[in-house]
Amino acid sequence: MALTTTSAPRLDEQICFALYSASRALTVSYRDLLAPLGVTYPQYLVLLVLWETGSITVSDLGTRLQLHSGTLSPLLQRLEKAELITRSRRLDDERSVQISLTAAGSALSGPAAAIPEQICLATGIDLEQIRSLQKTLTAIADHVRTH
Repeated sequence: MALTTTSAPRLDEQICFALYSASRALTVSYRDLLAPLGVTYPQYLVLLVLWETGSITVSDLGTRLQLHSGTLSPLLQRLEKAELITRSRRLDDERSVQISLTAAGSALSGPAAAIPEQICLATGIDLEQIRSLQKTLTAIADHVRTH
């Protein structure tokens, strides 16, 4: 699809709208899949990192999720209130807060294991195409952030 240069930009020619629309559609799918687990999509992202790492500092989690502390703090408070994580000051650095999974938080990894496959099915594209798309989107995001 060639971009028109002699008239106003068209909505269906904008990469931003295609990404926005796809993101909203996927987020709705995730919301439906996560509802039985009692977590929101942003909470799921935190849990994904913790299932991978076991424990992480708030600072490192913010870097990993590309979230500022003002966004991350209320999210972590809700997860802690739901007894899915614990937060504690690090002994070696009182300024740093360590986040860890509780037993209940760890237990959610089992039921959540089917979510990626269900999302793959919802997209209508195969796993290889999803991985390729993910690489492309990551490259685009990295490039946009650095320019």
